[in-house]
Order: sequence, then structure tokens, then C-alpha cells
Amino acid sequence: MDERFIHNFTTQGGRFLYSLDESEVQANFEDVLVEHDFFETNVLCTDLNLRNRFNGFNLRFSDVHEDCSFFLTTCEYIISDNGGAILFSSNQLKEKKPVDFPETMIVLATASQIVESIGEGLRGIKHRSGSNIPTNITTLKNFEEPKVQEKKDLMNYGVPNKRVYLILLEDL
Repeated sequence: MDERFIHNFTTQGGRFLYSLDESEVQANFEDVLVEHDFFETNVLCTDLNLRNRFNGFNLRFSDVHEDCSFFLTTCEYIISDNGGAILFSSNQLKEKKPVDFPETMIVLATASQIVESIGEGLRGIKHRSGSNIPTNITTLKNFEEPKVQEKKDLMNYGVPNKRVYLILLEDL
């Protein structure tokens, strides 16, 4: 487990939930639902495997972005340097931008998806995808509302802030 990623991710405002097995994944997911009263709400989730995995929580899964309480997704990789970021592609986001998604995101990943750098993550996508490389590759690393002085920072201009819960399953 990369402690640097956990430190960077939580320092940026991300919420990290570690799971040793599937029962802990389910329990952590339920804890997030309870915290925000997300039961019986519309959930943006385009991944059929995730819909099946969490079908026992009385959620209404949708492919449409409007009127959803949160976005349930996987990711390509978790980047440990660069302040702790999550790498997505069209496999998760389709052709939408992060700003188009609900304020809250619940991301499921495994410990084997943690890589050192964005370059390593991009190489992993290329290797895994062969000639079918996904589009819309982007990172998300702003997990809290920026402070007043950071709002004026050019590096934060136009970058959406999301409340991100990362449920990480140990698979190593």
C-alpha cells in the first residue's frame, strides 16, 4: 500500500476507505450511503458490474447524468505522486467532463491500481488496451473547496471540486 498516496489524497480532501475483502467494501459503501442519506436515490452508474455488485442497497441506477445524487464508478489508476490523483478515461466517464458529474463520487479501486506517476498510468492504459486506447483520459485531484487565494490560482481555474470517496480493496 502506498502511504504517500493516502496522505496526499486525504490532504487534498479525499475520503479514503480501506477494505480487506468484499464484505468490507459493502460495509464501507453502506457507510457512505448512510452518511449522506443516499438510499432510494438516483445514482449515475454506467458500469453493469458495479450495478450488480451493489444492487442490494435500494438505489435507482441511471445512465443519465441529471438528478443523480452521486456517481458510482471505477477508475483506470490511482496516482501516488502529484498530490494524489485518480486517473479516469472514457471507460468510466464516457465523453463527459468531470464538471458534468454529481458533486459526490464514489470510486472503487484495488491496491494494484496504485502507480507512481501519471506516465506510468498512461503506459498501463496503453499496454492493457492495445490498439483500442480509450479517449477522454483525465485526472481528478481537487477533492475540497479551494481557499480564497487558491481560487485565483491559474492551476485551479476551471477544475471541478468533487467530494470523492475512494473505496480501496486490498488485492496484493
